[in-house]
Amino acid sequence: MKPTLQRLESIDMMRGLVMVLMALDHTRDYFSNAMFNPVDLSRTDAAYFLTRWITHLCAPTFMLLAGAGAFLSTYRKNLTQTQLSAYLASRGLWLIVLELTLVRFGWTFNWDYSYALGQVIWALGWSMLALAALVFLPRRAIALFAVLLIAGHNAFDGIHAGNSPLPRWLWILLHEPGTFEFWPGRSFDSLYPLIPWIGVMAAGYCLGPVFLEPNRKTVLFRLGLLCLGLFLSLRLGNFYGDPQAWAPQENALFTLFSILNFQKYPPSLLYLLATAGLMFIGLAFFEGFKPEPIRRPLLTVGKAPLFFYLLHIYLIHGAALAVTRYRQLPANWLLTGSAERPYPEMPSPEFGYDLPMVYGIWLALLLLLYPCCDAFIRIKRRYPHLAWLSYF
Repeated sequence: MKPTLQRLESIDMMRGLVMVLMALDHTRDYFSNAMFNPVDLSRTDAAYFLTRWITHLCAPTFMLLAGAGAFLSTYRKNLTQTQLSAYLASRGLWLIVLELTLVRFGWTFNWDYSYALGQVIWALGWSMLALAALVFLPRRAIALFAVLLIAGHNAFDGIHAGNSPLPRWLWILLHEPGTFEFWPGRSFDSLYPLIPWIGVMAAGYCLGPVFLEPNRKTVLFRLGLLCLGLFLSLRLGNFYGDPQAWAPQENALFTLFSILNFQKYPPSLLYLLATAGLMFIGLAFFEGFKPEPIRRPLLTVGKAPLFFYLLHIYLIHGAALAVTRYRQLPANWLLTGSAERPYPEMPSPEFGYDLPMVYGIWLALLLLLYPCCDAFIRIKRRYPHLAWLSYF
């Protein structure tokens, strides 16, 4: 029997940090009066760009740490490969169902299920299902599979749904964001194509042994530097790894932004190298982290990630609806959608707020979310026999 392993605080704290950043991004979605893409260098400014850019850390961290957590479960819970596979499969199916039901309603606040949405929880679910099969392979084979998906998928950037050898719907699910009709009058909007997310989670699983090393802080920091070094070597020469090359801008700061402005949908190799590099350095920083005012809130959120995710969508969307109605402005844009425009889109700047106010709303919402997460963790500890609570 393998020795049991306690939860690693650095993982929970890193997960908590990116959950908090994710809430900032979604608060901006519902409350910002900026009617432009924050990473559009022709329209944005430094504050908007960095507010959006820092949240790029979220999805890769979810995927990598979910994979690492799957490996560590074999030690912490004494799971066999078969037991781990069954757990991953059941959890993956649960996440897919959640994405198509509760998460979908939270984003739209309508019951028009003529269109469905596939975002990060959808990709997490399918990645877990894939990992449930991969865990039976040798770790080297899993690592090779992960590298091929992560490093190789940009070679297919020139192939689009219209000219793909695969059926259009399958290419959209695998590699290119888009919408397709899966039944007459029923459509699916895929924002998170599964490649290379499946590879990212598999890579996290292969990196799981790093967290068992006594000198993991040093190893994690070096991994972070390696990823960032690879990112810079590929990016500065515009060699490979992102469909959009960087170019000199009007000043040095925006030239830096151009270098850092990589593709998220689907995540390019450069996007994953840069964000994973920062994540590994963050994990190293949180090893042995002591300041309680920061440590405890991040741990609390990081130990209840799915609960936080579900609650924050409803809270942010609900707050936007309440504020809009309080101001006696039309609120139908927060309640309606279509296959072409599935997500709430602010009609005009008067409905939103400047960035400092958005940050204030975000902090206020976090103050509401924290005690809810703390209470949920206490419930999990009090009723450990309720296995279904582990799925949140």
